[in-house]
Amino acid sequence: MTPTELILEFNQAWASLDAGKIAAYFTEDGIYHNMPSDPVQGRDNIEKFIAAFAANWTRTEFEILNITAHGSLVFAERIDRTMVGDKAVNLPCVGVYETEDNKIRVWRDYFDLGTYIKAVS
Repeated sequence: MTPTELILEFNQAWASLDAGKIAAYFTEDGIYHNMPSDPVQGRDNIEKFIAAFAANWTRTEFEILNITAHGSLVFAERIDRTMVGDKAVNLPCVGVYETEDNKIRVWRDYFDLGTYIKAVS
């Protein structure tokens, strides 16, 4: 699997809303830095973090607008289309992924937190 294929599959996995399935894409010592939160390290901690912030999500789909890779580094521009309870959130994001052996070693996700807060308020 190429790094691009890995990231495309990973983004599709979010539709399951299964934190364990999503976290399984990370290396054991992987890092998820969901800006502006502090980085979370370790697959188990990433699973708990995802489960907590997505607990009230009822549906999500990550629409990839643009994706490119340079070696093991992948950049993906996307719109996360999420239902938080009964509220629709369409959140533009850019993910930067460092991959290693068909896993995500580091994921940094950039977005405007104000856009998310305004949509769920």
